[in-house]
Amino acid sequence: MAEAIFAGGCFWCTEAVFRSIAGVSGIESGYIGGAPANPTYKQVCSGQTGHAEAIRVAFDPEVVSYGDLLDIHMATHDPSQLNRQGNDVGTQYRSALFPLDDDQRAEAEAGIDRWNAGHDGLAVTTIEGPATWYPAEDYHQEYWEGEGQRNPYCLAVIPPKLAKLQAGFSDKLKG
Repeated sequence: MAEAIFAGGCFWCTEAVFRSIAGVSGIESGYIGGAPANPTYKQVCSGQTGHAEAIRVAFDPEVVSYGDLLDIHMATHDPSQLNRQGNDVGTQYRSALFPLDDDQRAEAEAGIDRWNAGHDGLAVTTIEGPATWYPAEDYHQEYWEGEGQRNPYCLAVIPPKLAKLQAGFSDKLKG
């Protein structure tokens, strides 16, 4: 089993996308890349801590590669928006990759290059870390599967991301 950490806007939305990927066995929403230690959602949402809302993905590299996960991440959010995703504005919504070793760092650079080669705009996605991971509060975990189904924001934002996933990566989805 391997892990990857991605930030690309609201963690409810990125978590919903990655739950559908074959080879992904777990996802945890959390905070990374700022201070203080053990931030709360309210602190992170203030934009004053420097943390990004992110997901930590546990995956089987024999089924799905880190590079594939990077390509999915880049395709299902807008990596050309600086410190925002749609109406979510602030550094906590930045597009960022948090590689866990030198191999992931090299792959992260290559993943950004792949995205840039196929798009007119350049990705503003940052490669950060090492940084400490802090799990988000329990009510943020598996949000789309529960409360998110009744949340108008999620209902407006997540289905289009899932449609992009289906259109571009149907061969990577769980059966």
